[in-house]
Amino acid sequence: MTDSPRVRIAPSPTGNVHLGLARTALFNWAFARRNGGTFVLRIEDTDKERSTEESERQIVEGLKWLGVQWDEGPDVGGPYPPYHQSERVAGHTARAAELLASGRAYRCFCSRERLDTLREEQEKARQTPRYDRVCLAIDADESERRAAAGEDFAIRFKVPAGETTFADLVRGDMRFDNTEVDDWVMVRQGGTPTYNFVVVVDDADMHITHVLRGEEHLTNTPKQVLMARALGVEPPQFGHLPLMLGVNRKKLSKRDSADVSLDDYRRKGYPKPAIINFLCLQGWALDGETDIFSVDQFVENFDPTKVAKDGAVFDPVKFLWMAGEYLRKESPEELGKHCAPYVIESGLMTADEIRESGGWFRAVAHGHRERIRLYSELPEQIECLFAEDDAVPYDEAAEKGARKHDDRVATLTAFMKWLAPQLTSNTDAEAVRDGARQWVKDSGLKFPQLFQPLRCALTGKAGGPDLFDLIEWLGGERSLVRIQAGIKRLRS
Repeated sequence: MTDSPRVRIAPSPTGNVHLGLARTALFNWAFARRNGGTFVLRIEDTDKERSTEESERQIVEGLKWLGVQWDEGPDVGGPYPPYHQSERVAGHTARAAELLASGRAYRCFCSRERLDTLREEQEKARQTPRYDRVCLAIDADESERRAAAGEDFAIRFKVPAGETTFADLVRGDMRFDNTEVDDWVMVRQGGTPTYNFVVVVDDADMHITHVLRGEEHLTNTPKQVLMARALGVEPPQFGHLPLMLGVNRKKLSKRDSADVSLDDYRRKGYPKPAIINFLCLQGWALDGETDIFSVDQFVENFDPTKVAKDGAVFDPVKFLWMAGEYLRKESPEELGKHCAPYVIESGLMTADEIRESGGWFRAVAHGHRERIRLYSELPEQIECLFAEDDAVPYDEAAEKGARKHDDRVATLTAFMKWLAPQLTSNTDAEAVRDGARQWVKDSGLKFPQLFQPLRCALTGKAGGPDLFDLIEWLGGERSLVRIQAGIKRLRS
């Protein structure tokens, strides 16, 4: 292992943060942190038609939200600027000229029409489409003359004979026959460099030592290894992470951004630690048994050689379970803070009302923690608290449960008579709860005979938090109004 590895995440600012990008960023960041290395952010914005400042902002903000802070990047600087790929064009141009001069690359004057025809003929003959190297035979002086005369050309890399080998940190020794690698275009007609060229130049100039990236890049690696060696630099050590798959075992697609973007899960109200934890499990495991672990545990134990080779299935059911596990660990203050934006968005309360409620809102949120898995689920759970007290909507299941008790009206009436003085004396929920349970026993009733009609009257729901916490949240006066209304509605 290199004493001080330098790793990078190099997103294209053409959309939201895909979960695959977030996972790759976490793995690179953890690798750097565990080994005392440097984590670099480089923005690969050479695709001017698709790159946007808004996308770059979302990527930067999203990765920072995850906690994968970089040591070098566009916003923090570093010893190998610039950190926008579009600002490194001079270096790309100089390296292309070097490769032309050394004979490791050559100009291709073929028109798009000729290349399309060549591909069609090869496909009809059931051959692997590849360039036929017709321009490789052009004399160097002739190539210079035609270029000087203004004839359009691309620059192709001249793939040498033999084979390309490299040790993959995840997959072990890899071997590719160079006949499988086409003389690919390094620089397009018009002068725009291509990915497999500029990424090698930039990684070399930034002294990147390790590249952990998705399996979809594996076919690019022979090209990049050959390019690095042609430039006279040592290629970084590669590690190709397994594809993230849906439950249908098909690759999670960036086109399905509603399902695979980091921002989508943030908006849905997944706790951040759950998102991080779940992404860490996409191809890696702490010990094969432990699902819930901290970021510190992840960093302390992450080793790319322990990453799985097979595709990682993104299980939304497990993700939702994990979200609930993390949510329930939060303090009342934390949970209230995280749920507040969704309650405000629902219109149930304003920000001022939440702030002025003191500990009331925090208690309500925390009291519902066993019934929600996402912060965004709280508004539906607590909307009954904001209904008109004499017209609480009753769920069918709640009303059915209440009506199965023939003595429901008599029981509620008698209980209300007992409850009213208890609430007037401001007795807390625990005392009312204990007293109510004793009242049920003394009345010769079973608990459902009271609690099912009482819950229906108070909330209109068949289930929910402790009834006496609900009474405390509603307050004595509102609770009694709801019980009285329930007696009238359940009488028929």
